[in-house]
Amino acid sequence: MSQLIPPHGGKGLTLCLLEGAEREAELKKAEGLKKIEISSREEGDLIMMGIGGFSPLTGFMTKADWKGVCENFLLADGTFWPVPVTLSASKEDAAEVSEGQEIALVSKDGGKIMATMQVTEKYEMTEADKQWECEKIFMGEGTKTAEEFWKIAKDDHPGVQMVMAQKDVNLAGPVKVLSEGGFPEKYPGIYQRPAESRKIFEERGWKEIAALQLRNPMHRSHEYLCKIAVEVCDGVYIHSLVGNLKPGDIPAEVRVRCIQTLVDNYFVPDNVVQGGYPLDMRYAGPREALLHATFRQNYGCSRMIIGRDHAGVGDFYGMFEAQTIFDKIPKPSEPGKALLCTPLKIDWTFYCHKCDGMASLRTCPHGKEDRVLLSGTMLRKMLSEGLELPDHFGRDEVVAILREYYEGLTEKVEIKTHAAATGEVKK
Repeated sequence: MSQLIPPHGGKGLTLCLLEGAEREAELKKAEGLKKIEISSREEGDLIMMGIGGFSPLTGFMTKADWKGVCENFLLADGTFWPVPVTLSASKEDAAEVSEGQEIALVSKDGGKIMATMQVTEKYEMTEADKQWECEKIFMGEGTKTAEEFWKIAKDDHPGVQMVMAQKDVNLAGPVKVLSEGGFPEKYPGIYQRPAESRKIFEERGWKEIAALQLRNPMHRSHEYLCKIAVEVCDGVYIHSLVGNLKPGDIPAEVRVRCIQTLVDNYFVPDNVVQGGYPLDMRYAGPREALLHATFRQNYGCSRMIIGRDHAGVGDFYGMFEAQTIFDKIPKPSEPGKALLCTPLKIDWTFYCHKCDGMASLRTCPHGKEDRVLLSGTMLRKMLSEGLELPDHFGRDEVVAILREYYEGLTEKVEIKTHAAATGEVKK
């Protein structure tokens, strides 16, 4: 009997990935099907359904699911789910597909067959529908009104841009996944299926595991968050995104090296596991924090470390809104349908010269001038401009890896700072 937290949804890990002879037969059939090109975000979602990361989802959402998730954080059957997982098609492609028909889903880059799908429903997504979704999913406390939100969101919020760029019709239905998109080959030993992480945790005898979400290089603040979690849990799962980010963010292979350097030099290795997952960032702040906790439950984690501005972008969200949202979500009473992975809420962390060590707003009585406020955005900006980093901003070994990466860039991307990056505390 496993000691680990059960997968979300009460159905165990729901796996849509075919392998062996079954996969070969489905691939052969897919060659003769109507082909629909999918976006990078949709491809990541598809892979997560394949490997059980999005349990209990087994396909792209119906209109009832989409509406329930946006409005009430609930699928049509009453299961908690925080963000839409939808597939869009052009009006022309959708017109050639009838309900009940099987189609093949192909990657945007190269047209590789990723999956087959039985279309159970088609529903139009008007401009107004997309805007409504954006307001429900992406509008946080950082923007008080819809009017204020739209003044900046279309230009400055990559998640909003992603939704508004979707095609005009959503296709819903169950999928059979035929590819993991090259992630196992590109990130061997790092990219993991939930069954693999669960096996590692079981072998180590862990029960309480905290997940650390990473999309930036692991700096001193992340290290401190991990070490707090190690003190109160059996182990920490440093789980970084290896899918797509926005321009200016640091590639996964560089971040993986940084994490491994820290694990090798500054952690007891028996208490930490590094892994990677194949999603694109949505930059949905509080809603994405809930998504991170939901699929970490599937990976075997009982706690989700939530610090300052989790999964945020710009100034769209309150600094600790991703923590308080966990107190506001519905808690379905039916077994398995509620989110069981709970937040490990930690205040803004930094190095304090007067404390002579890492601290947080809860433990450090000193002023801003005594603190080295650690922000991934500011780190990227300073490195991209060749500036000297303040002492204690990052470990020397990690900074060396990042400098090597930036020195090798032929094209620079402008990196915008915001309140979170410049030390302005918004609670």
